[in-house]
Amino acid sequence: MAHDQLKLSNQICFPVYAASRLITREYQPHLDELGITYPQYIALMVLWEKDEISVNEITQKLILNTNTVTPLLKRMELQGLITRQRSNTDERKVIVKLTQKGKALEEKAAEIPQKLIEGLADSNMTVNELISLKESLYQIINFLHNK
Repeated sequence: MAHDQLKLSNQICFPVYAASRLITREYQPHLDELGITYPQYIALMVLWEKDEISVNEITQKLILNTNTVTPLLKRMELQGLITRQRSNTDERKVIVKLTQKGKALEEKAAEIPQKLIEGLADSNMTVNELISLKESLYQIINFLHNK
């Protein structure tokens, strides 16, 4: 090969992409039990952290575009997990609020991270190494997002 920089094994993007896909695949059986997708799960995590926030705040937290988040939220509303309504103070804003059903999922979902860590126990990675990896990934995310 004339260009070593084009070898897949020399890329940072590929292992991040592959790890992301494979980690999401590990979540899937647990999310199937809850009847939600991974994108719905991360949107719910934002709302479990702070309920009654604008669509714009959700898009910022998830580093996604509004045209990606809006259809996701519409499906979640149809499932009875959230409600969406125009803000009383600014009609341009849509406020998203958890329903009782959406709030109830938090208890069930709370077990998922531990199950995934237990699943990684056979990988020879320590919890501290996983935390360090997460922090390194956030450094990359922050750099690229604020670029």
